[in-house]
Amino acid sequence: MIGAVVGDIAGSIYEFHNIKTRDFTLFADHLGRRARPTDDSVMTLAIARALLDAADNPSALSAAAVRRMQEFGRRYPHAGYGGAFRRWIASEDPQPYKSWGNGAAMRVSACGWAARTLDEALAFSDAVTGVTHNACEGLKGARAVTAAIFLLRTGTSVDGVLSHIKKNYYPLDFTLDEIRADYEFDVSCQGSVPQALEAFFEADSFESAIRNAISIGGDSDTIAAIAGSVAEARWGVPDNLRAEALARLDEFQQKTIQDFEIRFGKKEA
Repeated sequence: MIGAVVGDIAGSIYEFHNIKTRDFTLFADHLGRRARPTDDSVMTLAIARALLDAADNPSALSAAAVRRMQEFGRRYPHAGYGGAFRRWIASEDPQPYKSWGNGAAMRVSACGWAARTLDEALAFSDAVTGVTHNACEGLKGARAVTAAIFLLRTGTSVDGVLSHIKKNYYPLDFTLDEIRADYEFDVSCQGSVPQALEAFFEADSFESAIRNAISIGGDSDTIAAIAGSVAEARWGVPDNLRAEALARLDEFQQKTIQDFEIRFGKKEA
């Protein structure tokens, strides 16, 4: 699930300074901002740690997700959380708040790697998503990303995954070239997950998926995190991009990735 982290970091400098081209330098400073992990990376790692805690005891996974997201959120309080989620992190009695935001989809990639079956992957997704994003669109966006990752890592062709997404989740009846000029910032699952998935489906490599995602503008770090999480399951993450991302994480964050990959494996580029 480091693919989500790579996408997040690469997109972080463009979230509020969108670009509309695929021609840019990954991880470069831009307008005085340094590419860095945001809430997308922090919560992706929190869910990975929750699965390390409870993948073998699914009935405990929701509680583990709450515990780990609050732990990581409090450890990294300035990662860029939305207001409702920030209050949830601080709450002594955290409850789901019917969110349909794309935070549901950007953090869920570990579910696609930890599961042994598609049904289990979707159950994991619901368990870690419903503790906050219990609106239908929030659950749907997380499920779509989880399903794509699980199917790709277990050998389903890209065309097969595209058919599955169109049948069960989103029509994907557009191209990036058709939407690029007019696409704007949208934090909803329904307004950003299809675009992130299309960025993957139009790609021919991990890096091109990241470039596609950032090139349309909008919520660039989250769209690139989602696209990167799916692209990793197809192509793996190139060593140079992996190294760039790891260099921007602290030891605690790096240890979560290491522990997760030891237990659940990773796809070699």
